[in-house]
Amino acid sequence: MTVTSLRQWSPTAGWRQVRRRLLCLLPVNVALSIWYFTWLLAPERIGNPVLYGLLIVAESFNLVQAAGFWWTASKAKEPPPTRTDFGPVPVDVLIPVYNEELDVVEATVAAACRLAYPEVTVVVCDDGDRDELAAMAVRHGAEYIRRSDHSGAKAGNLNHALLRTSSPFIAVFDCDHVPAPSFLGATMGHFSDPNVALVQTPQHYANAADNPIAAAAWSQQALFFGVIARGKDAMGSMFCCGTNVVIRREALESVGGIPEDSVTEDFELSVRLRERGWRIAYVPTVLASGLGPEDMASYVSQQHRWARGCLAAVATVARSRLPWRQRAQFLLSSMFFLTGWTYLIYMTLPVVRILGGQQALAGATANQFLDHFAPYFCFSMLTVAIAGRGSYTFSAFALMEASFWIHISASIRALLRRRSRFVVTPKVGKAGRQPGAVAPALVALSVLIVSAVYGLIHSRSPATLNNVAFADLHISVLLVGIWPALVGTRSSRVRSPDLRLERAAA
Repeated sequence: MTVTSLRQWSPTAGWRQVRRRLLCLLPVNVALSIWYFTWLLAPERIGNPVLYGLLIVAESFNLVQAAGFWWTASKAKEPPPTRTDFGPVPVDVLIPVYNEELDVVEATVAAACRLAYPEVTVVVCDDGDRDELAAMAVRHGAEYIRRSDHSGAKAGNLNHALLRTSSPFIAVFDCDHVPAPSFLGATMGHFSDPNVALVQTPQHYANAADNPIAAAAWSQQALFFGVIARGKDAMGSMFCCGTNVVIRREALESVGGIPEDSVTEDFELSVRLRERGWRIAYVPTVLASGLGPEDMASYVSQQHRWARGCLAAVATVARSRLPWRQRAQFLLSSMFFLTGWTYLIYMTLPVVRILGGQQALAGATANQFLDHFAPYFCFSMLTVAIAGRGSYTFSAFALMEASFWIHISASIRALLRRRSRFVVTPKVGKAGRQPGAVAPALVALSVLIVSAVYGLIHSRSPATLNNVAFADLHISVLLVGIWPALVGTRSSRVRSPDLRLERAAA
């Protein structure tokens, strides 16, 4: 993502024009989907039954996700005006800290202590037992809490602080997310509705302008916190995202606090709140600015935690007492992390055809396949680009495909019910190359390259050339996705609260 597109991003600006374009594209996408799947599902298309079955599973999964995206996007509306008819009431601002750099934490604490709100108590919740952190908190006028039992990771840390604070509302900021002075003024009004348990705001990465991995990660976030989050909010299906959030204490107490048995405690908390009839509101305005992952190892750690936690929650959502719309929305979000399996299937098919001669489709030429598939795929990508209003970049897509193995690993661990440890995403990137962080993607890349070269050496038939072309496509995407890990990145050092807020405001 370029600096220009980052600074122009807003979840609300120009939405009416975007909505009109999406509505125009809807009948085109429906027609192209029918055109492609009618052709694909014809009995004479069945080649190798196993490969054909895998292709149908992958395409069906993506069709469901695409339909879910359309469904969500179609419900997105202009946000209501900020309400100011509530409060002021006391708010405890909790900043959970583990082992993050002191200057990273200090920027957030300093900004939290400057929140423009009458009754605010800032509490630094230290899980790392650092005296220098206690001194820094006192220097800025914040309170400091530490605990002897470090179980439950971030959720346990917050629950410990909840027992030692008393305000009726709690704001939570990850220690790298700097809140704007207007944060509480823009969110507290929503609690005039007594059924609102939680108000969520976007996560914004201030270092996206300076670091390629943070930029691609922010591009992925921008798509979610734009049209997707707004659509979910309109359907009563928005969920807590862990930071830049305000929570009603009464609601937390009604569900027994923050769940400590999940690495995505925010997602699990949302399900429990929804089951109790509480509402979750979304304010589509960037009111805090944080730090995205700056190296590939950090990105892998973050994504694996999100994927593992959300996939583990699938059974919980399926068994929940949520209304069908909310349950479907939660399932769409959690099952998104199965997407990596579809990329594996797509990469495997040309390799098997080139090396073994077996193919998923029969009775069709390469041109026939492209005539049906290419319009369907291109208009699907165009829809995502328009919905994201330029914020979703090719680098973001490439990074997601290169991370296919993260989804596979997370889903296997979820299926085997292997416990995962909560790992804090590092806030400072490591300099130098990190090929080990993308080793599975490198293996896939190598297999694709060897297969393509082998195919060109041994045959120049149209079928072989078609599969080599698809292998080359995946090679190109994987290379873009893993390139930062191969050449190395450096920390952006966006540490000061003023600079992070300036990036968010821009």
